[in-house]
Amino acid sequence: MSLTLTETIEPIHCAECSILFAVPSRFNKARREDHNRFYCPSGHINIYRGESEAEKMRRERDVAIQRVAQRDDEIKKQRLMREIAERQAATARGQVTKIKKRVGAGMCPHCRRTFSQLATHVEMMHPQEMKCEAAE
Repeated sequence: MSLTLTETIEPIHCAECSILFAVPSRFNKARREDHNRFYCPSGHINIYRGESEAEKMRRERDVAIQRVAQRDDEIKKQRLMREIAERQAATARGQVTKIKKRVGAGMCPHCRRTFSQLATHVEMMHPQEMKCEAAE
């Protein structure tokens, strides 16, 4: 009985003694991926320490996922800041509207008393506030 076996082998140089030997391709591929030790014919330990293609791809994928997550966090932060600024602007507009209505009704914004001649009252009774408002 005879058996014919066909297998692809790959040449390797021992890291210690530089002897050339060959191993099956699937064995070589498995050692590159799992980083387990293997021995040369002289008994020296060899190991593939570098990243395998699968490890490189996983690392690159993880880095890309992390970048996407960071950008998502930044987008959420910017949206929150925009919403806060919009609420603050709306509050400020409301305060301005409130003051305009009071002044329109003749109420002094400084002492909260009502006058029919409001402009005259402010010029006479609150000249320091007029100087501050002019400076702004």
